[in-house]
Amino acid sequence: MELAFSGTSGILIMLFYGIIMLLIGVGTYMRNKNVHSSLEEYYLGGRGLGTMVLFFTFFATQYSGNTVIGYSAEAYRVGYANLVSIPFFIMIILVYLLFAPRMYKLSKKHNIVTPVDWLEMKFKSKAVSILAAIIMLYALGNFLLEQLIAIGQGVAGLTGGTVPYQAGVIFFIVIMVVYGWLGGMRSVAYTDTMQGIALLVGVFMLLIGTIVYFGGLPAAGDYIRTYSPENLGVPEGGGLVRWTNFLILVGIGAAVYPNAIQRIFSAKSERSLKRSLTQMAWMPFLTAGVVFVIGILAYTAFPDLSVEESEQIVGMMASAIANENIIFYIAMVLLFGGIIAAIVSTADSVLLTFSSIVSKDIYGRYINQEASDNKKIMVGKIVGVIAVAFLLMVAWNPPGTLYQVFVLKLEILVQVAPAIILGLYWERSHAKSVFAGMLTGALVAAVFTFAGLTPLGIFSGVWGLIINLFIYIVGSFAFGTAPSKDAVSSMDGQEATQAVR
Repeated sequence: MELAFSGTSGILIMLFYGIIMLLIGVGTYMRNKNVHSSLEEYYLGGRGLGTMVLFFTFFATQYSGNTVIGYSAEAYRVGYANLVSIPFFIMIILVYLLFAPRMYKLSKKHNIVTPVDWLEMKFKSKAVSILAAIIMLYALGNFLLEQLIAIGQGVAGLTGGTVPYQAGVIFFIVIMVVYGWLGGMRSVAYTDTMQGIALLVGVFMLLIGTIVYFGGLPAAGDYIRTYSPENLGVPEGGGLVRWTNFLILVGIGAAVYPNAIQRIFSAKSERSLKRSLTQMAWMPFLTAGVVFVIGILAYTAFPDLSVEESEQIVGMMASAIANENIIFYIAMVLLFGGIIAAIVSTADSVLLTFSSIVSKDIYGRYINQEASDNKKIMVGKIVGVIAVAFLLMVAWNPPGTLYQVFVLKLEILVQVAPAIILGLYWERSHAKSVFAGMLTGALVAAVFTFAGLTPLGIFSGVWGLIINLFIYIVGSFAFGTAPSKDAVSSMDGQEATQAVR
């Protein structure tokens, strides 16, 4: 019996998971045929996601194909320095807990559908809303590109090259567009649940198989000490500055992903939201930590891989382990489907949020204010498909490793964080100062990124954030109107305190 992922076996696994995703989309549509009747129903699942589904859809958003494929490859390339991946995932949860409960209450009270809705309600500024929408669309397009690349790399690696990179991308993107088109947020959330379970079980089995057949951390440590000693120690000096940069950039930037914020809006209740986020606190150790160890163990399994070859390290290890034992073969089938489904389910949530910003915040707010919800949804779908087609052409020749693509989008996206988070609590926030800070921060981050500038070792996005906050805060103190004593006394202080807890 041929146990390695290749030929017919790889194709059958792809078809199996693809069909499951399609069935979820069709089933969701059949159970809820009015899914296209309102923006809230299509983009937020009618605000009815319970704790378990909400947990898995947060899980799928935070731990995409980039986590399993890209981060293990990065750990293989840089060694123990990649331990930073665990604390910055913890940082994301801490930032969620800072603003998510309060934002949920406001979204339910004021029928907020997108993050730009919140900024429009808070600042009542066309400039702030349009700039934030542009930044979010850029980040979402970048994030979607990352997932398209991950799909191709994952399929090529896990099938030993039998299924070409391009064929894998097209196959799963067509499926994603179809079931997302049919069921909206509910389809996305249910596929997230399926892939999350498969991914967790598969990753742990991959770890066990790697230890059994290729040796544990001591063997990998001996190899690194002999052949790559620079990858064995923890960072010092400049390396610690780099760690701090990642904690700020990823911890804050990833928490304000527009698709993650829409999951906050989709919660059935505040209790469901808090419980799902509490459960997410364990995931940095159970997912990013395990993926890091797998990348380190790969040193002894596949030494001396090039950068391009290391991008397929998870697939190569899964195929090797599957060929050793029927139990591990079944587990790697689960992992294979889980990885691909994780990538696709992340891509579909990104595409859904991309479409919602186009349909509600651009088309519905500024182009055709009289359009029905059904028409807005259709416009968002069509623009989303066009965006996917464009990004597919870019993905044909990827611009860099997954890790590089991942960092690039956060440099820009983190610039909306002050407006979203600080705006929740600071009544004195001044719209023009918010706009000036966001625009300046984004320009500084973009110029520094493309010029390769990192003064004092600080990342371009962090420099942009520092300047952004300075302009926002100083400008708001100088030009903003302090809330009156009556206004302050009428504010729900208890609600703000609970939101931070």
